[in-house]
Amino acid sequence: MAAAATSCGPRAGAPGCVVAAAGKDSVTSFQRRGPRASGPDGGCRRLASIAGTRPSVRNGQLLVSTGLPALDQLLGGGLAVGTLLLIEEDKYNIYSPLLFKYFLAEGIINGHTLLVASAKEDPAEILQELPAPLLNDNCKKEVDEDVCSHKTPESNIKMKIAWRYQLLPKMEVGPISSSIFGHYYDASKRIPQELIEASKWHGFFLPEKISSTLSVESCSLTHGYRSLLHFIQNIICEEGFDGSNPQKKEKNVLRIGIQNLGSPLWGDDICCTENCNNSQSLTKFLYVLRGLLRTSLSACIITVPTHLIQNKAVIARVTNLSDTVVGLESFIGSERETNPLYQEYHGLIHVRQIPRLNNLIGDVSDVKDLAFKLRRKLFTIERLHLPPDLSDTVSRSGKQDLAEPTKLLGPGCGVTAGGKKHLDF
Repeated sequence: MAAAATSCGPRAGAPGCVVAAAGKDSVTSFQRRGPRASGPDGGCRRLASIAGTRPSVRNGQLLVSTGLPALDQLLGGGLAVGTLLLIEEDKYNIYSPLLFKYFLAEGIINGHTLLVASAKEDPAEILQELPAPLLNDNCKKEVDEDVCSHKTPESNIKMKIAWRYQLLPKMEVGPISSSIFGHYYDASKRIPQELIEASKWHGFFLPEKISSTLSVESCSLTHGYRSLLHFIQNIICEEGFDGSNPQKKEKNVLRIGIQNLGSPLWGDDICCTENCNNSQSLTKFLYVLRGLLRTSLSACIITVPTHLIQNKAVIARVTNLSDTVVGLESFIGSERETNPLYQEYHGLIHVRQIPRLNNLIGDVSDVKDLAFKLRRKLFTIERLHLPPDLSDTVSRSGKQDLAEPTKLLGPGCGVTAGGKKHLDF
């Protein structure tokens, strides 16, 4: 018979209680009980684990991945549940939709519920354009072997990460059983149709929500913003993301994606004139949206064309009402596109704001000079490194002209910047 001894702290059932068990071979093993949190009644309850989430090592906040591991690292480990991520669109809106789609694709892989809102594209078409998880060339053979060797339906299909990511842990295809936080995606391929059909998502397409007879209300919100807020609130309440259904055993996260918010397509005129009539409409929408996020298991990403907003005061208010702000600056159409200093990159990425959660200061990254490049398959974020010397064909005066833009990049650029160049591993 095996003997068991229990050693606890000051009181029984306290967190950190250690259980010692002695087996037949008289070998004693100690196992620490799982993490516990105090419930409403003062007792202890075990923390519910949600696929695709992890607690922050700094403040204990529950985090979800943005779909881009390098961006997760810059944001202090990921995007906190209950917060809002604002993506400042690049000038020609080429690279910001990629971050938007990575966020949604990560939700499908982890089995999260999606809510996609757009005034330009049908949400169903957006889901069809999501990138596929990065696979190895020999993955199909390994998948077939795994299917043949395992007869149980619960068996998970595994796949490997290609190129330099082969040293990373293996990730799984199954959307519910994926235990890897943050995946890599192939921008040249589309996500399998089977994963989209197995996922749960809700779409909000503004042209379908506009009625022919609009009633004039005293609320300063536009009709599109009001309809979207009601739609989000109904989904949060009906699906139980606000904790209103305590009988629901399986917890899940709602990923909300809103595209081109603030553009004229949403009925907002902040991009048309500096002194617009509905200058408070967008800020009030963000204020109410943050209230919904704070009281539910949800995370939101929105893209805003801030380069079109002429009133700088509106941009400042939108930034203050967002938790995390990331800006994309594309080199297309600018002088840097033909500048040899930036020939290896496609644009700059600016982390403008990090949320302060459960502490007085935010997790500000020590890396200030960041650039991104879109390769054939990957969207990567790297530390901006300037070449040590230019070509011999460039004159000395030309070198000085090219070096002038680098003064705006900060002190962390070039040789003085320590650490790794690539942030993706």
